[in-house]
Amino acid sequence: MIYKTFIKPLLFNLSAENAHHFTTVMMRQAPVRWALEKMCAHNQPSLEKVVMGLKFPNPVGLAAGFDKNGFYIREMQALGFGFVEIGTVTPLPQPGNDKPRLFRLPKDEALINRMGFNNYGVEVAAARIKAARKVIGENTNNGGRMIIGGNIGKNKITPNEKAVNDYIIGFEKLFDAVDYFVVNVSSPNTPNLRELQEEKPLREILSELQKRNFQKEKSKPLLLKIAPDLSFEQIDLILQICIDNKLAGIVATNTTISREGLRTSSEKLNAIGAGGLSGKPLINRSTEIINYIAKKSNNQLAIMGVGGIHTPDDANRMLDAGADLIQLYTGLIYEGPFVVKNIIKRISSIHLFQTHTE
Repeated sequence: MIYKTFIKPLLFNLSAENAHHFTTVMMRQAPVRWALEKMCAHNQPSLEKVVMGLKFPNPVGLAAGFDKNGFYIREMQALGFGFVEIGTVTPLPQPGNDKPRLFRLPKDEALINRMGFNNYGVEVAAARIKAARKVIGENTNNGGRMIIGGNIGKNKITPNEKAVNDYIIGFEKLFDAVDYFVVNVSSPNTPNLRELQEEKPLREILSELQKRNFQKEKSKPLLLKIAPDLSFEQIDLILQICIDNKLAGIVATNTTISREGLRTSSEKLNAIGAGGLSGKPLINRSTEIINYIAKKSNNQLAIMGVGGIHTPDDANRMLDAGADLIQLYTGLIYEGPFVVKNIIKRISSIHLFQTHTE
């Protein structure tokens, strides 16, 4: 209540990107981080979950995009997340697209972004993740080891026919730092990136990564992040490619290029222009895709559900649809720092009820 009444209006007076920078700088202050940990972290051992061979302290994670460089892992731990996904990371540093590139749609509780994989490069991300692990150690306030994923992409200057090399670099450089990998070929903000979801380039990228993965002493879970704008026929093909290459799972879904059904005026949307839409408008489509994947894959793929989770009901709906784990980002912006705790408390109470009635 305090966040929505007092803090959120102040932050929303800033540009979306400036508000993000201000918030993360404040969170990195030791007294603020300590206060957040005391208020927001919620240890629920009953929610520990083994997925893809990894033990997650709870199933609620931070989606890629919020922390592109691994700077805020301790802060996300303080908010109660069971896992964080760093990135999207590219081999070389890149500034991303021109500003402004992040826009709020308050009437829809949504964001439009065309950030363009702005990040400091994979070597910085790897170093920051390793440094964070030394600080947070093996146990977290969530009751277990913080799980960290690496979301990898290609540089804007890399042509699609050479994209596989960028994904290999990201994979190799991050391998010793992260617990799992997500291959991002579905962002709408890098020109022609989504073409890599087509059969030939996707098979090449995934097969090359898995070849290197299985050559390691111990391989790590590899997942693919898909767009919500795919047809079910396209999803069927992608699922088969993932199963053929023994992927661990699917992240469903990325942002959408659709503007269907929004309350925001067409004039404002036209003024904003291109970009990926995230937030509440995605919940129906992302949940529909998760339900479809769960049924079609026959439990051969783990599912990370993301897209439109703002409330405990949203989270429970996505889990009921078949998600093994869930992630959020835009929901954190609109709901505030207690969103993870509220979700954990709700799904914990449902879990306990189901346990007692079985």
